[in-house]
Amino acid sequence: MTMNEDPSKKRLGRGLAALIGEMDRLPEESVSPHIATLDRQVPIEFVSRNPRNPRRLFTEADLEDLTQSIREHGIVQPVVVRPAKDAPDRYELIAGERRWRAAQRAGLATVPVIIREVDDRVALELAIIENVQRADLNPIEEGMGYQQLIDDHEYTQADLAQVIGKSRSHVANTLRLLKLPELVRDHITNGALSAGHARTLITAENPEILAERIIRDGLSVRQAEALAQSGGNKPATPKVKADNDESKDADTRALEKLLSDVTGMRVTVNHQAKGGDVRIHYTTLEQLDEICRRLQN
Repeated sequence: MTMNEDPSKKRLGRGLAALIGEMDRLPEESVSPHIATLDRQVPIEFVSRNPRNPRRLFTEADLEDLTQSIREHGIVQPVVVRPAKDAPDRYELIAGERRWRAAQRAGLATVPVIIREVDDRVALELAIIENVQRADLNPIEEGMGYQQLIDDHEYTQADLAQVIGKSRSHVANTLRLLKLPELVRDHITNGALSAGHARTLITAENPEILAERIIRDGLSVRQAEALAQSGGNKPATPKVKADNDESKDADTRALEKLLSDVTGMRVTVNHQAKGGDVRIHYTTLEQLDEICRRLQN
C-alpha cells in the first residue's frame, strides 16, 4: 500500500464476505468492525430502498419466482441495511433490494437484516460489489455504478479494479459502454445486445443502425466487429480459413461452429487418437480480456 492510498479501499478488495461478515457467524466473530447487528428481524415497512443502488432493472418474472420461493421458505439470506439518517428506527437498504421487494409481495411483516454503520461511499461500494459478485447488474448498470464512484468519490479505474475484484481492462471496457447512444444502451440493458457486441460499436459512425442489424441478423461478436470496421457496407461474415477444415468430420466442424457462435471468436478443435486441443483465436486485447473473464467465472 502506498502512503497516499486510502486504507478503506485496500480493505474493500477482500470481497463481500469479509465486508459484511459471514452470514452464520455471531456478531463478535465478524471480521468487519462496522457491523452493529447481525440477522435481526425488523418490520418490513421500516426499510426503504437506496436511491443510489446501481441496480435499476427488476424483471417481473424474476421477482415473481423469488416471491413464490419466499412464500414457501422465507428469506434465507438477510438484506444489508444502514440506519436512516433522519429517521430513528428506520433503515436504508445497502444490498438485497430484490429480496426486499419480493418479501413485500409475499406479504411478510418482518425482514431479516444485517445493520451496518457506513457512509454513502462505502454503502455504494457494498451495493456494487454485492451485485457484481452475484452477476445481478447488466453492463450499463455496472458502468453507471463505477462512474458514480469516480464522480462522487474520486476513484481511479485502478482503485475500482481493486475494490470490485475485476481486471482494470474490464472496468475500462465497462465504462466505455456509457459512451454509446441511449438506444444502443437500451439494447444492452434489456439483453438484446451483449457487452461484447456493444464494444464493437463504440467507435462506429452509425452505432444505432449497426446495433439493429446485429440484433436482426443474430451476428456473433466477430461478425459484429467486421461489420463495424466496414461501416456496415461489407458482408458481416468474415472469411476465415479453418484449420484443416476438409480433413475434419462433420461433428467436429459442428462443434467448432457452436463454440464460435457462443464465444463470438473463431474456435478450432483438433482431435486426434490420444487427445487434441481447442484453440480460441482473438484479434483484439478486448477479446482476450473477454476470454479471461469467462474462464475466471
